[in-house]
Amino acid sequence: MSKIKVVYWSSTGNTEAMAQAIAKGIESAGSEAELLEADNVSAEDLKDDAVFALGCPAMGAEELEDSVVEPLVADLEGSVSGKKIALFGSYDWGDGEWMRTWTERMEKAGAEIVGGEGLICNNTPDEEGIAACEKLGVKLAEA
Repeated sequence: MSKIKVVYWSSTGNTEAMAQAIAKGIESAGSEAELLEADNVSAEDLKDDAVFALGCPAMGAEELEDSVVEPLVADLEGSVSGKKIALFGSYDWGDGEWMRTWTERMEKAGAEIVGGEGLICNNTPDEEGIAACEKLGVKLAEA
């Protein structure tokens, strides 16, 4: 199996910590993980991947980060049908609306969301949040 890409954007390090825990879960399940910052990834880089993870914290009024992640997600919408994708990110306010919107958007584009919904952690992921991320990584490896 090829490496499972865990693509993320993080401004404070919280979403990066989630990405690292997801990668640890992937590897604990016997697969290889590749951590990639979203700034260095294009939709073209993910077109042949049947399984991958995307991470972005809530920004502004519970939106995706608009200079890197939003353009990447917009480019991916035409090529995610039939793919298994995990979505994750941290937030500091609100109730997770950005993740619900993102999940719905990817599902409408034909993706299957691993775990059935996006995984969110309030601020820095605590022990429970890290465990949930690792579990999501295992699910990705098994997808």
